[in-house]
Amino acid sequence: MSKKEEFSSRWGIILAALGMAIGAGNLWRFPRLAGQYGGTFILLWVLFLFIWSIPLLLAEFSIGKRFKKGVIGSYAKLAGKPYTWAGFFITLCTLGIAFYYSVVTAWGLRYLGFSVENLYHEVSGGAGLASKLNDEPELLNHYWQEISNANGTTMVLYVVAVLTGTWLLMKGIQKGLENANKILIPGLFLMLLLIAFVALSMEGGAQGLEYMFHIDFALFLNPKIWLEALSQSAWSTGAGWGLMMTISSYSRSDEDVTLNTFIGAFGNNSASILAGMAILPAVFALSDSAEEATHFLQSGNYALTFTIIPQLFGHIPGGSYLTVLFFLAFSIAAFSSFLPMIELFISNLIDLGLQRKKAAILAAGFCILLGFPSAYSLDFFSNQDWVWGLGLIVNGLLIIIAVLRYGSTSFKQELIDSDADFRIPTLYFRLCMAFNVPFGLFLLYWWMSQGYSEYPWFDNEGNWNVIDTYSNATILSQWLLVVGIGVLFNNYLYRYFVLKKNKTYTELSR
Repeated sequence: MSKKEEFSSRWGIILAALGMAIGAGNLWRFPRLAGQYGGTFILLWVLFLFIWSIPLLLAEFSIGKRFKKGVIGSYAKLAGKPYTWAGFFITLCTLGIAFYYSVVTAWGLRYLGFSVENLYHEVSGGAGLASKLNDEPELLNHYWQEISNANGTTMVLYVVAVLTGTWLLMKGIQKGLENANKILIPGLFLMLLLIAFVALSMEGGAQGLEYMFHIDFALFLNPKIWLEALSQSAWSTGAGWGLMMTISSYSRSDEDVTLNTFIGAFGNNSASILAGMAILPAVFALSDSAEEATHFLQSGNYALTFTIIPQLFGHIPGGSYLTVLFFLAFSIAAFSSFLPMIELFISNLIDLGLQRKKAAILAAGFCILLGFPSAYSLDFFSNQDWVWGLGLIVNGLLIIIAVLRYGSTSFKQELIDSDADFRIPTLYFRLCMAFNVPFGLFLLYWWMSQGYSEYPWFDNEGNWNVIDTYSNATILSQWLLVVGIGVLFNNYLYRYFVLKKNKTYTELSR
């Protein structure tokens, strides 16, 4: 087996896992859902961490650690040659997210620049954001519409984000990804702690904390909250992405799978809780009444981060500084999650025999080219988010099926428990693997049966509604296209990603 670069220490791989998991979803989606459903959502979210996310992450970590390849090669070595196409689907699903996720980083940078500009005007004696909003109440909504559709600056920044990420990863795992995360992740936690401290110190902020953890038992009868909790856990922790499989392929041979997985999973959830503790108390502190704050949060406002947070922080002393810190944290979170997505691409290209530098350049080219439509059009971005975000459940099912084919008991004993000081009960792992197959299939059926488009399958003229942003037809068409390509080239994929003998890592790093 060729020598593959490794993380220098346990903390290197833990920080990489945290960087992969802690992203824009922690600072944007989690506070919105916690605000909408309160402690009921948080309780279910923690439940699914143990039922869905941790078992999947354990499986991914152990697969990458054992086979030391990219997702396609590692998955095929576990599941067998006939199922190589499934590893291809997992890879393309995550790359589909990567192609538009770079745009999220660009949005964060745009709002960071917007916040710095407002801070500069304020300290220079000019009008602050609060004054500007009094004169132009729709200022933030107009700014959002401006930067998210066919905006030249946004498109330039998304290219810069891709090039910066690939430049870092071109240096290798230790000098690139590991060193970047040593700065990004502690900095992110420090900023979240500071923002949460300020928000909780505001008058009325404690009410937001009470609301955040209040459990309304009637909400357990709402099926949507269950799906929201699962999707948030899967999206936020990175379960089913194949990213943990990629990261762990660079782990040391004696790395403790279970301990690393639990540290990464709980670290990610801690970041989400901190983000909620920053935003929900601020909403209560700045609202005229607790009733008004509750009504606003339960509306499930999707614009919470980009159009509400600057408005909230703009009305408190020092709020302009806080807004800069928040969007700096947001940009760091988005960028740190984007790095492992590029590495997933690079890792698979290295499996084909490419040198790391060439693989990184090729990955950057594909990301820029295929991410351009999402940077140009918010509708295209929303479609890709819809299709491949839901595809993560399919990814999870494919990983679970591979584990079940191997035998969940044997898999745990041979791949997870080897070199482990911290172990979970085998029965727990087996039950989760068995339960998650019908559960995942039910969730896919339930989601697609809701009819989020006016014409889920066929338009009013009877045509297959493939171009609709939120139709089931566009989801299934794109999934089947990737599956079809994977099945058609299954033998080729197996030959080049599994059987091909690559050069040593030293040669590929030149």
